Amino acid sequence: MNDQERIPTNLRTLLVLEILGRSDRAMTPTEINAQIDLPKQTVHRLVATLLTEGFLVREADSNRYRPSRRSRLLGAGLLHVSHVHIARHQILQQVADQVKETVNFVVPQETGMFYQDRIETDWPFRIQMPRGTNVPFHCTASGKVYMASMPKSARKKFVASLPLTALTGNTHINAETLLQDLTLCAKRGYALDAEEFMEGMVASAVPLTDSHGRFVAALAVHGPIQRLSVDQAIANKEILLAAAKRMQLAIIS
Repeated sequence: MNDQERIPTNLRTLLVLEILGRSDRAMTPTEINAQIDLPKQTVHRLVATLLTEGFLVREADSNRYRPSRRSRLLGAGLLHVSHVHIARHQILQQVADQVKETVNFVVPQETGMFYQDRIETDWPFRIQMPRGTNVPFHCTASGKVYMASMPKSARKKFVASLPLTALTGNTHINAETLLQDLTLCAKRGYALDAEEFMEGMVASAVPLTDSHGRFVAALAVHGPIQRLSVDQAIANKEILLAAAKRMQLAIIS
């Protein structure tokens, strides 16, 4: 089995559309398969399915296919929604220019808080956590601000489900102390990570909510304690809160 045959089944249809989208002419299944190298019958089946569902049209008196209006509308919709990601990134850049440290847009997933977007600091000495990283809920500013957004009963059940693993000497490993911290986070509107996730790193985070006050993501800043003290992290909350408000208006409302 070659590498192309290992392509997940649910991605093969997208690859066919991608190839046709890059082409300046209609293509036959054989021409499409020259770029995918799947079993011939698989490509013919994919093309037939896309034709039946209205994503492709067949040119008259030929075995050539091109994207339909439905596919073009899909592409236009994806292009339109990209303005949301551009606006989000621009606001993150503005925050980074102010705080001079790494700024993150973090969303909750089953495996932890997920770094969906970020602006890296220009400092050569930085804490490397690239976009796509997952970090724990219980010891990060973004995770704590997410949990603090929950109703108290849901928060308690959520904390009870977590493995409160000690990553530093400051990590909450007791549910009661973590819940007390989350109550404080909910009251003041931001969360801190005072070397709880990683020794030598400090972070602060605020929630980004929708118009109904529901949690969407965390905006967080982190940096080495040599440059970013706990007091400085707290002071950054006003910049983060203002950015969250701008982001709410730009990408949610």
